[in-house]
Amino acid sequence: MKKHKIAPSLLSADFLHLQQEVGMINESEADWLHLDVMDGVFVPNISFGFPVMEAVAAICKKPLDAHLMIVEPQKFIKEFANLGAYLMNVHYEACPHLHRTISAIRDAGMKTGVTLNPHTPVELLEDIIGDVDMVLLMSVNPGFGAQQFIEQTIAKTVRLKRMILSKGLDTLIEIDGGVNLDTGKRLLEAGADVLVAGNFVFKAPDPMQAIRDLKR
Repeated sequence: MKKHKIAPSLLSADFLHLQQEVGMINESEADWLHLDVMDGVFVPNISFGFPVMEAVAAICKKPLDAHLMIVEPQKFIKEFANLGAYLMNVHYEACPHLHRTISAIRDAGMKTGVTLNPHTPVELLEDIIGDVDMVLLMSVNPGFGAQQFIEQTIAKTVRLKRMILSKGLDTLIEIDGGVNLDTGKRLLEAGADVLVAGNFVFKAPDPMQAIRDLKR
């Protein structure tokens, strides 16, 4: 059985002690570091920009999983490639020319991902699923951490997994929002491959143990 991946979200880290937080990720069993990039337009919040991400990229030993919750993400493909991002994830809802954007991300040397908001059905991916390496399902409304998990995500994950398998693909499914030991276990059983965890990891008494628990 393929081992699932854990991608702690930098959004929940202590920004006063970012070097120590990234150091903890480096030493932990985390597989990726998830970067939630928000512009205050596509989502009602602003997170961090390239100066912070460049500082993190310089010391992070884990692959960077960039999740762009912004309008016109295609404008920043080159910058994320230069940052050394492993994967660039764009929202279906923000990309009127999704195939073109996905192709440009791949041409820039990164893995490709497409994200769906909670209200967006997986069936809309029918004609693009074969072109992406990963689909990210939002299990909360994007913009803020520490939100309650949307239960419908479990059934949505099952439907997406069914679509992937029916096409003979090995596209990964990533889930972001409200992930803990309970929801994480149910999501993995539903077919998820990558779990993004913010508060559950960074606000834990022992973040490295929290990551270890999610891995188990």
